[in-house]
Amino acid sequence: MAEHHSGPAETGAPMDYAEHEKTYNFFLEGTKIVTIFCVALLIAMAAGFFTSAGFFTALVLFILLNVAGFVLLR
Repeated sequence: MAEHHSGPAETGAPMDYAEHEKTYNFFLEGTKIVTIFCVALLIAMAAGFFTSAGFFTALVLFILLNVAGFVLLR
């Protein structure tokens, strides 16, 4: 059955808040990069499939949108 503990739930080393902050900032930066990539991919796919732009024009658009997104959101 369940054990009953009377002490604190967490024991051991103190929290490393600096490491938590680095991990959180890394997560935010990764989320921003993946979001830029997905939005650029969707726009380039729409341009390639629904217009007469073609594959290579959509590829160039995809690359330009990624570069612009990284520069603007730096």
